[in-house]
Amino acid sequence: MQIHKSLRLVFLLFILAFWAAPGLSTVFYSKEEAMKLAFGEDATVEMQSLFPTAEQLTEIERLAKVKLESKLFSFYVGKKQDAIIGYAAIESHNVRTKPETLLVVLDPNGNLRQVVTLAFHEPPEYQPPERWFNQLLNRKLDDLSFGKDIQGVSGATLSTRAALNSARKVLAVFQVMLKQPEN
Repeated sequence: MQIHKSLRLVFLLFILAFWAAPGLSTVFYSKEEAMKLAFGEDATVEMQSLFPTAEQLTEIERLAKVKLESKLFSFYVGKKQDAIIGYAAIESHNVRTKPETLLVVLDPNGNLRQVVTLAFHEPPEYQPPERWFNQLLNRKLDDLSFGKDIQGVSGATLSTRAALNSARKVLAVFQVMLKQPEN
């Protein structure tokens, strides 16, 4: 009798743990809010779909030092008075077993200007803080790796690695497909 009560209690706790798990998911910003964060209220935003060639994919992977999961990239181009004020990409990836979505914003020259967490579905203690993202800003692609002034976060190793890989990928796609040749 006592064993059955214990088993029922364990089963109930197991069910509650799985039922409560979706409550850990947090969506911080919608796509529309993300575009306002990236470019401001009065900017016009155009989506640009990029389909890299096999050679471009190889170059992007080489520069980013990550294997690409898709052969389609969507960039958002922010403009004010027909002048480009920046580029943004919304990057989703799994951290451990659940997704994270980041907004990666570049200035018109392709410098990393902002990284914002739009959604995080892992437990909150695995989410890198804003100050961690700030150390990525204005760095060159070659300088975006752990050990080159980029510090990890104890307890959020997988999250920081995934975020760093996303930033590297966005910078590499920009460099290969969008950057205008210098005169």
